[in-house]
This record gives sequence, structure tokens and C-alpha cells, in this order.
Amino acid sequence: MITPSPVELEALFLSLKVAIWSVLITLPLGLFTAWLLARKDFYGRAFVNGIVYLPLVLPPVVIGFFLLAMLGRHGPIGQLLDNMFGITVIFTWQGAAIASAIMSFPLMVRAIRISIENVDTKLEAAARTLGASPFRVFYSITLPLISPGILAGTLLAFARSLGEFGATITFVSNIPGETRTLPLAIYSLVQTPGGDTGALRLVILSVIIALMALLISEYLAHQAKRRIGD
Repeated sequence: MITPSPVELEALFLSLKVAIWSVLITLPLGLFTAWLLARKDFYGRAFVNGIVYLPLVLPPVVIGFFLLAMLGRHGPIGQLLDNMFGITVIFTWQGAAIASAIMSFPLMVRAIRISIENVDTKLEAAARTLGASPFRVFYSITLPLISPGILAGTLLAFARSLGEFGATITFVSNIPGETRTLPLAIYSLVQTPGGDTGALRLVILSVIIALMALLISEYLAHQAKRRIGD
């Protein structure tokens, strides 16, 4: 009951790899998007904001189908990648990371955006009056102040990636050792006679990992508020 089988450990390590890579994919774009939505007023801002948060309200299967249509072997982007670079992401763990990244992206953006909006702009203005460039202001003042929010958003995105199911199974299927992450492994074990014990072990592992990520995220968010308040 306690010791996971090799197949279950394989699903666990694959989930961790997919979640880590999904965070690495989303972090640079998430930071830029959060800054753009928090600090810039531009035409179409409401539309961009809606697109960013769309994965939160759409069924994950819809996102998976969209990825399948765009990045599949016969999709416009997938065909281009295959013909020019020989890259195929459908039915691979890389495709699972892309699906998880899209589903977790809104959570990361929201956490970072809140941190940016809570930064006192007078501090940045004071630095600019002293001759600091916009990049130096962001690097030396804004970034340190929002770093707890970035860490919190990263952990939220990581936890969300671990639990991704609908978009993943639609886009990259449920292939053992390649795309069968924790949620997909639990689903497979539930459908297998005598697999309830293994499913329960994976459920417990999933809850522990996700809960740890959420608790750390809450702690970092609290620290960010205290830091900004001070």
C-alpha cells in the first residue's frame, strides 16, 4: 500500500518534469504579460486580458482540441515545425508541458500582476529622477519587490500543471512512459481491475505535492504584502 510501483513512480517523475518545464515556458512570458496588464494602458487591453484568463473558464478539453488543431501533424504550426525543423510535439511529453503551461498561465499572471500593482510607483519615479534607465529601475526596484509574487505565481502554476488532465489527454493522449502524468495514471488505474490501491497512492502523492506548493505560495504572498507594506 505504501510503496509505489515502478509504473507509478514513472508517472510521478514524468509529472514533475512536465510541471517544471511548463513553469519554465510560462515564466518569462508571464512576467512580461503581468507587467503589461498592470502598467500599460493600450488599445485592446481588455481583449488581451480576456485571452490571458480564457483557460480559466474554458473546458480544458477545448484547449486540448485547439492545440491538436494548431500543433498536430496536419495543423498549420505543427506542420511547419515538422517540415522545417523536424519537431513534433503531439503525443510527446513536450506537448504535455505545452498544454500544462497554457492551463497554468493565467494563475501565474494573476499572482505577478497583483504584486506589480501593489508596488509604490513613487519609488520607481524617484529612481528615474536620479537618472536610472527603465531597465535598471525594473531590475533594481520593481523586480525585488515583486519577487515573492513571482515565486508564488510559479508555485501556483507548478501545482496547476501537476493536476492538468483534460487538455493533456486530448492533445497528447495517454501514453505510458511518455505522456501518462499523475492525473492520467490515476485515471488509467481507476479503469483497471485491481488498480484502486495504486490510484489511491497516486492520489495521496498528488495531494501532498499540491498542498505543499499551495502552502508555500500562501506564505510567499503574505511575505510580499508585509514587504510592500514596510
